[in-house]
Amino acid sequence: MDRWITDWHISPKYPLLTRANAGEVLPDPCSPLGWTLVWEPGCCLGWKDAAELDYACMDPGEMDPVHPEVVCSLGGYLYINGSAVRVFGYRGPGLTPEAIDYVYFGEHPDVPPFVAEDWHENPAASERMGAWMMRVLTADDLPDLRADRDLADTIRAGRPDLSKLTDTQLVERARSLVPTIRTLFRRHLAITAASSIGPGVLNAVAGALGDPTIALKLITSVGEVDSAAPSYAMWELSRLSPDSEQYRAGFADFIARFGSRGPNEWDIRSEVWETKPALATALIDAMRAAADADSPSARNDRNRVMREAVTAEVREKLAGADDETRGQFELGLRSAHLHLQGRERTKTNIIKVLHEVRLAMRELGARHGYTASQTCMLLDDELDAFVASPDDFRSRLVGREEQYLSLWELEPPFIVNGSVPPLSQWARRGAGTVTMAAHGEQLLGVPGAPGRAVGRARVVTDPGDPRGLEPGDVLVAPVTDPAWTPLFVPAAAVVVDVGAQVSHAVIVSRELGIPCVVSVKDATRRIVDGTMLLVDGDAGTVTVLPVD
Repeated sequence: MDRWITDWHISPKYPLLTRANAGEVLPDPCSPLGWTLVWEPGCCLGWKDAAELDYACMDPGEMDPVHPEVVCSLGGYLYINGSAVRVFGYRGPGLTPEAIDYVYFGEHPDVPPFVAEDWHENPAASERMGAWMMRVLTADDLPDLRADRDLADTIRAGRPDLSKLTDTQLVERARSLVPTIRTLFRRHLAITAASSIGPGVLNAVAGALGDPTIALKLITSVGEVDSAAPSYAMWELSRLSPDSEQYRAGFADFIARFGSRGPNEWDIRSEVWETKPALATALIDAMRAAADADSPSARNDRNRVMREAVTAEVREKLAGADDETRGQFELGLRSAHLHLQGRERTKTNIIKVLHEVRLAMRELGARHGYTASQTCMLLDDELDAFVASPDDFRSRLVGREEQYLSLWELEPPFIVNGSVPPLSQWARRGAGTVTMAAHGEQLLGVPGAPGRAVGRARVVTDPGDPRGLEPGDVLVAPVTDPAWTPLFVPAAAVVVDVGAQVSHAVIVSRELGIPCVVSVKDATRRIVDGTMLLVDGDAGTVTVLPVD
């Protein structure tokens, strides 16, 4: 098998693709039904809408109308189109492709240099982007996100008794939600792009003041981050006896509110907290041994005080600056807080609606004797035929699932430029050799959340099985999916293989007051479990401490 059934062709106009940031959204291959029912018509087209209509770096017609060059599916894995995001950097006033590269790639050595082409020049797009950036900086509220939240809550509250729907009605319900997902994803990408503007201003101010660590501190513990809410709720449950009626009632309410969340939550094939509550209880149990003083609220309060002090310090240093400089700082600060909060709200809204698609498809398959995984081996254009004769698909879906699961054994290339090797030539996961980090060695990453901490490394590869993680340990994880963030609560610090400064879970780690370093290449393979680490979230470094 050299190609997977959902794979796209690489556009010669947009040849650079990367797993950077994509790995925290879909860390594993996306199921055929998840990709063709949800991603292609919902998420991908919503992303295209944002690129053309919101931040407007693209003209209509510059991207494929069916498979827009914002992402790509290769080997079932999600890739972000690096060529397209470079165009965003090229056309955006005050931005550069190189600055965008750093956000996605960090200091990765295999990134090809940017070479401008004639078609990149687009004064009209640059003018649109300049007007959009000004709207981003001057916005003081995001009322549309509250309306979207209310819509998602209404859809969740209006969930019918799925067992009483016909097969046709189940398919109709799933498909009827895709236009909403497209709209919500458009909002998500517009806010995601906007969330980089304010921090960019703060980074410039921090650089001018000679202390680049200031920027992260200014956007720490800003409050009202929706993706942090499950961690706060889990903490409260961890303070209760699991045998108590109060816990049982609280846990039921927790599932009703947050059941759509879980590992790899962007794929409808995945188990989440509602479909597999043990995933949530494992996270709650991991918090039980933590002291009350280490509650996320207490940590948030400490970091909020730090943020307010740093903000006051910067304002004092800028007191002698001109009005424009001080005004830019205040606009950047407000914009960063507003849009980083908004980014997490947009994702929460999407995931809640996406989960309703998941449940409808699970019900459809289960009533005909298919597992959730087998059901998700269908393609969207096969659903009607499946409803007409579900037994005809049994051998096809079993065989397709076997092929699909073989994709999980592959290591997707981090960067693809122009052509992708056939799947038969992809490396196997874990097959490559790495050098174990030596005592005294410093590993470089990207600063995620400020602060320094020393603790024993606990390498965890499955958020549903965090055994061994104790309060005060340094969590070393492969991805920064928000489903992992409850494990941040008992940890002293977090180190992650992939991610960027605006990753979902990085935003949450700042909210929870946890020092964090992301994009530490092969951290889960190079760091020996039990090793003492010094994590510097300001500098983006992880030091393996010598043995006494």
